[in-house]
Amino acid sequence: MATIRKLRGRWQGQVRRKGMQPRAKSFDSKSEAEKWARNLEAELDRCGSMPDTRLAEQMTVHDLLTRYRREITAAKRSSKPEATRIGGMLKRAICYRTLAILSPSDIALYRDERLKLVTGSTVLKELNILGHAIDIARKEWGVHLPQNPCRMIRRPAPARARDRRLQDGEEQKLLHAADAGRSPYMRALIIIAIETAMRQGELLSLLWDDVDLERRIVHLDMTKNGESRDVPLSKRALDEFRRLRDGCLQDKVFPTTKGAVCQAWEHLRTRAGSQNLHFHDLRHEAVTRLLERGFNVIETATISGHKELRMLQRYSHLRAVDLVDRLG
Repeated sequence: MATIRKLRGRWQGQVRRKGMQPRAKSFDSKSEAEKWARNLEAELDRCGSMPDTRLAEQMTVHDLLTRYRREITAAKRSSKPEATRIGGMLKRAICYRTLAILSPSDIALYRDERLKLVTGSTVLKELNILGHAIDIARKEWGVHLPQNPCRMIRRPAPARARDRRLQDGEEQKLLHAADAGRSPYMRALIIIAIETAMRQGELLSLLWDDVDLERRIVHLDMTKNGESRDVPLSKRALDEFRRLRDGCLQDKVFPTTKGAVCQAWEHLRTRAGSQNLHFHDLRHEAVTRLLERGFNVIETATISGHKELRMLQRYSHLRAVDLVDRLG
């Protein structure tokens, strides 16, 4: 039974049940104490035990995300981008909230304020991090919360997936721009990316031990989707690997850094007049070309490493006029 009393200028709510440790908490007003006691008793009636809410009352969103970054994010393969994203989240006003009082309206306000500054995809990633962190806290860290407030709000729609393709003559312009640049690797990176559909990270982590020039196969031991795959090489890609291999004394196929490549790409696409082209668009181009050459979805996914076949639907740029002859 709950007891509400005034103690040293504040209102204290206390809940006692036979066979359970009493719980008490102080508030500035009598109504807050009564509300806390009612909620605690309702929870007790529902689950049959006295929930320990002290950790939720002490842990702030800042504490939660900091621990999540240290224990969960650090163990992920692509930990750096997520750690950077969490670093930005830690500066937001919502991080002062304790988990016990964090409400769906708090999350919704955070969502709406962020949508004024960044895309829906960015906000969606941040909400996914926060939601997963709360799930981990509830399931593994002993934080008692009746529900996850992140699961109770509308999610922003993700940005439309990019479908940028190379225009007529654009590939040759990129290669000319690469030849005019300082980086000795950009031309090869562009060609191999277009010929193999490998991601930039996969290319930059390649070792010569992963490249079998005789069998025309590149082995990727660990990819974004958590699985290994073998990528077949076209004659054009094979010729480029052989050119790189001549006189190379390095273990890495591309002994450079992501930062250097990003900087070189910015200069290169400016020289080529391709301001709105991302390096990842080369992967889109490669996958689309495979489909256009007659490879079916299963074969294309085997090369590109797409785990969900539905992800390949956006790469197929079929027009109704192109299907007329096949209909008969």
